[in-house]
Amino acid sequence: MVLVAVFGAALLVAVLLSGLAARTVLSTSFLFLVGGALVSDGFLGLIHITPDSEIVAVTADLALFAVLFTDGMHVSFPKLRANWKNPARALGLGMPLAFVGMALVTHYLVGLDWTTSFLVGAVLAPTDPVFASAIVSRKEVPAKLRQLLNVESGINDGLALPVVLILIAAAGPTSGHAEASFGKIALELGLGLAFGVLLPLLVNGLVRFRLLGAEPKLQPLLPLATGIILYALCHLTHANPYLAAFSAGAVIVAVSPEAKTAFEPLGEALAELAKFAALLVFGALLTPQLFGDLSFGGYVAVFLAIVLIRPASLLLSLIGTRFDRREKLVAAWFGPKGFASVVYGLLVLQAGIPQSEQAYTLIAVCIAFSIIAHSSTDVPIARLFHVDDLAGIPESRDEAPVRQPAADRTAVHRQ
Repeated sequence: MVLVAVFGAALLVAVLLSGLAARTVLSTSFLFLVGGALVSDGFLGLIHITPDSEIVAVTADLALFAVLFTDGMHVSFPKLRANWKNPARALGLGMPLAFVGMALVTHYLVGLDWTTSFLVGAVLAPTDPVFASAIVSRKEVPAKLRQLLNVESGINDGLALPVVLILIAAAGPTSGHAEASFGKIALELGLGLAFGVLLPLLVNGLVRFRLLGAEPKLQPLLPLATGIILYALCHLTHANPYLAAFSAGAVIVAVSPEAKTAFEPLGEALAELAKFAALLVFGALLTPQLFGDLSFGGYVAVFLAIVLIRPASLLLSLIGTRFDRREKLVAAWFGPKGFASVVYGLLVLQAGIPQSEQAYTLIAVCIAFSIIAHSSTDVPIARLFHVDDLAGIPESRDEAPVRQPAADRTAVHRQ
């Protein structure tokens, strides 16, 4: 109950400061991260949470699922078909380059063996949709740049998971939590995609029956019920919940735009709450001991991961595209590590493989610094762009918004 009280207090402070945060580098995400750290064993000792606590895995898992589900609803298949090349470059070239670059840095600076180093690279390669949304939901930012970051961050979590599971299995004897095979991984991904597509189609079909249908005030609960069933179904069958969440959101908006419109305010609010709860819990893991356990080489690796590896890999992948120099630099910078990496890092720790603790320490510190750096720079970076559309000048047809923030929430809140 102490944790609930702390969450309520942090939420109140965040809401009261959200107006200031929308105009400055102050970040509500940072407030929850610091709040969790202050009440943990490392400082005030009000709550006692360890990496193997069930609440850590559950909150990170729920937050990632909720955000991917709502982010999927901002995907436009017609625009994606017309502009698939840039996200494909980021996923097919930029992500592997970041993966290999992080592995090299981890091996030579931290001293982990090659398999574990590549495992760290796989865990930290995905960008996080939670913190990428801090920039892609701002109308000041060009639509093609928003689309690139939104699609990349929404899909790369699912792409990284099979690699993480395979490398955990290859890293050595495990505690039994991470047994994997190519067939099993393929089945989990296939089931996730299938559930994510078929369940919304089934629900949409039921709604069209003459005797069925939701009254207006309950319409927002229809996608919510779909998401809850999907989450439970994935965990009962071991299907990939993240691929299922993103694909389900995309299918819902494709077959039932009115359902997306009705659900959007509720969905965005629930995703925010899940994100804040996960940040608070993750912050409680950031004790002085955790930071003290990381070597100097580890801190250099964290610095390079944030300011060099991701930016360089994406800049290389965008060579020859129509992005101007400023847009390329913004896309390269916004490669935050977040809840996907938290979930995968916990898989590494709980697997009990050799060097799992060292790998988790590096991963956790990198995520913490990434959250601080990226959630504190979206406002000044968004201001680098013109705001013609906010002044009443419509966007061009080929750069129509890919995602529409609910109730212009980014004018009031920031991630």
